[in-house]
Amino acid sequence: MTDRHPGEGEEGARSSALASEVGTQTGTSVSPMTRDWQEWHRAYDDPTSSLSQRLRVVTAMVRTHLDEAPAGPIRVLSLCAGEGRDIADASRGHHRAGDLSGLLLEHDPALAERATANVRSAADGLQVRRTDAGNTENFCDMEPVDLLLLVGIFGNISDDDVRETITAVPAMCRSGATILWTRHRREPDLTPLIREWFDAVGCRSRAFVSEVPGRFTVGAEILATPGDASVIPPVLFTFRDDLW
Repeated sequence: MTDRHPGEGEEGARSSALASEVGTQTGTSVSPMTRDWQEWHRAYDDPTSSLSQRLRVVTAMVRTHLDEAPAGPIRVLSLCAGEGRDIADASRGHHRAGDLSGLLLEHDPALAERATANVRSAADGLQVRRTDAGNTENFCDMEPVDLLLLVGIFGNISDDDVRETITAVPAMCRSGATILWTRHRREPDLTPLIREWFDAVGCRSRAFVSEVPGRFTVGAEILATPGDASVIPPVLFTFRDDLW
């Protein structure tokens, strides 16, 4: 990356013209999909579903970041962004929406199209790029970000890829950045190790929400020290839909 500054079972551009553009895919680390992800996303329309509950937690955490962010640009990267509801819902009508810029990466074309519509109505500086979020070539033009969303990823990649992604976090973020992540808590529960891995790369825990045993977890980390953006690996993870 240059010197830069986006589901689980339970789970920019600088103008409105760019916000309406869906970029094209330049590489893939996505395994063949057998799950209908568009149908899966319909659970977000049910306010009682686990996905809706998780979305409300993530959205609240994004809004907290916007509330507390210092004056100036707020750069965002959302990997495997889906429909982009979290950042769109949090920023729509927020007084800091005009300071937002960055990328939402989503591989599924229909979901990317919906994400584009969602962010267009919320923040002009956000762009959706239809591409594989696991391939860092697809967002290497981004500067280090203030807000990194890793939502709906860690339950759909291998444990080794989870650790690889966390190890790369300091290279993707500015000092003081907020990193939001999710993971189910089905056995074997990986969340204790995930929290240790974030600690090991220089993050401190800001929040950890896990209201129902075995179901979703939402974590918020704060990066104390940024890393070297030139050492980010070419592939962070391979997204799979055969793990649950």
